[in-house]
Amino acid sequence: MKTNVLKRMTVWLLPVLLLAACGGKQHNYPQAENSLDAAREFIDGYLKGDFDKALFYMAKDSANLQNLQKMQIAYTSKSANDKKQYKQASIIINQVEALDDSTDIINYKNSFDRIARKVKVIKAPGGWLVDFKYTISGNI
Repeated sequence: MKTNVLKRMTVWLLPVLLLAACGGKQHNYPQAENSLDAAREFIDGYLKGDFDKALFYMAKDSANLQNLQKMQIAYTSKSANDKKQYKQASIIINQVEALDDSTDIINYKNSFDRIARKVKVIKAPGGWLVDFKYTISGNI
């Protein structure tokens, strides 16, 4: 019983802590004017280990925050050489698919690992944002 309570607390507490940790910092990131800008800035942020930047260009709900935290943990466990390679990698856009006027799917890879990936980008009141949970779940 205690384990279930701890798991539920962790699921909700970790994203809140991530938001709180990033919320006090001042950044001058420009709002994304289109889906391609949002995707490119988000991808650039996580490739370089700048998770504050990735968070700025991501829709902030609990599933997205949890997935970003998992990605950050995975990134910190990478070797110094891999981190360097990711930081130097270029973003290669393979395709932009408009699902409707407020949702695009960006198919991309980076020049280091060359693995094709997709991100879903949605138009929000403040600009375009990556809806990261769809990238992780594969349910785009």
